[in-house]
Amino acid sequence: MTAPLALFYVFGAILLLSALRVITSRNPVHAALFLVLCFFTAAALWLLAYAEFLAVTLVLVYVGAVMVLFLFVVMMLDVNFDKLREGFWSYLPLAGGIGFLMAVEMVLVLYTKVDMGAMPAQSAMGAGSNTKALGLVLYTDYLLPFELAAVILLVAIVAAIALTLRRRKETKYQDPRVQLAATSARMKIVKGMK
Repeated sequence: MTAPLALFYVFGAILLLSALRVITSRNPVHAALFLVLCFFTAAALWLLAYAEFLAVTLVLVYVGAVMVLFLFVVMMLDVNFDKLREGFWSYLPLAGGIGFLMAVEMVLVLYTKVDMGAMPAQSAMGAGSNTKALGLVLYTDYLLPFELAAVILLVAIVAAIALTLRRRKETKYQDPRVQLAATSARMKIVKGMK
């Protein structure tokens, strides 16, 4: 068994166990920490597959977005911070264990001997990195599906905004037609002070 295959099995097992803990954990903080571990482990698997761009994107977008979303949830729910601080140190062992496991995964991926002959062949366009190869394939072979996906996402964003901006009955609105139709009979002239 080669080292990359062994790492694949180790990371796969960690990913499955942490994903299971995300859905079975009763504490939302524990679930969020296990979700971060899932994302880091999936990024390590992408690194093993020589997809560095996708691994970095996964960490930057998903880990960052999950933590920002978690902060928004904490702010929006009006959480009692005094009660939250009472159990702060109880999360330290779990957070430290997950952080240590993520650090070990990164060290294992970075210091694994890789057989350069087993690397996938470069594309026919002679791309220098997998990021360039991904961009070339995306914007040449799959340009129409990419553009269609962009238009569909734009329509979905506009529809979501339109659905959330409904008029409320308790909100007062001004009708510009009524304001423009005002005559001098409706106006009252007040003399200024001297």
